[in-house]
Amino acid sequence: MQALLKLTQFVSKTFAVWVVVFAYIAAQFPETFKVFVPWIPYLLGIVMLGMGLTLTFKDFAEVTKNPKSVLIGVVAQFIVMPSIAYGLAKLFNLPPDLAIGVILVGCCPGGTSSNVMTYLARGNTALSVACTTISTLLAPILTPAVFYLFASQWLEINAMAMFISVLKMVLLPIFVGVVIRTIFKQKIEQFSQTMPLISVIAIVLIVTAVVSVSRDRIIESGLLIFAVVALHNGLGYLIGYFAGRFLKLPVADSKAVAIEVGMQNSGLGAALAALHFKANPVIAVPSAVFSFWHNISGPILAMIFSKMKNDSEK
Repeated sequence: MQALLKLTQFVSKTFAVWVVVFAYIAAQFPETFKVFVPWIPYLLGIVMLGMGLTLTFKDFAEVTKNPKSVLIGVVAQFIVMPSIAYGLAKLFNLPPDLAIGVILVGCCPGGTSSNVMTYLARGNTALSVACTTISTLLAPILTPAVFYLFASQWLEINAMAMFISVLKMVLLPIFVGVVIRTIFKQKIEQFSQTMPLISVIAIVLIVTAVVSVSRDRIIESGLLIFAVVALHNGLGYLIGYFAGRFLKLPVADSKAVAIEVGMQNSGLGAALAALHFKANPVIAVPSAVFSFWHNISGPILAMIFSKMKNDSEK
């Protein structure tokens, strides 16, 4: 078991490397990885089940202890990132498929890796967990609603169908995970420590599936996609941090909000694109690129934040 835990830690730390390596392989041998396209929603379900297995009802206590910070973090998540995405789509005059893809990933809740980054940044980790959990639980309603608001000018969006999809792919697996954790308690705790390894494998497979069906378009506009995704992610960090400071949150809380806002559940974006926009697989590409990029920018930001003194140290 110790060997498996060490492998889990190693793979989690080098996640971005595996995404790049397998994305490259998928680009070289697309037919091999296209087989995973129909499995994208189920792969995301596995990731969300893993999140559920790590949650306890104590994780929700931070909401009552620190309601102001949680509210700011969650509200910023669903206002800042979609607004930045819309602004970038207009600024760069993106083609409709790329604009929709950027907005879609911007409307997703925070990613679970934000909790680890907040810990490394010496931020308020409990706040980060609470924000991730609450934003994820609200995603079935807010993700389709906000996406419809910002992207409906480019195409017709069935918000109700998207609501049901997020319910199935996100809320149901999380609920099952929490129930299993509650029933089996200690028995499941050791197993749940290996879930990051399974989650990394699932997300890597999602990325390879997206790359395999969009290779030519990625090559055609790869630099533009990467620039927009990097700006989207970086502005999310920046605005998230200064919004926290402007609203008089402690430094540790502002760090958590910044990371929570900037890091997205890009797997959900890719899964929704694969389900609802099958005719245009390019819509999933910004989510795939975001998955790779925020796992590089996150550790860099965490290193910078870790050198900043929190209020209690000043």
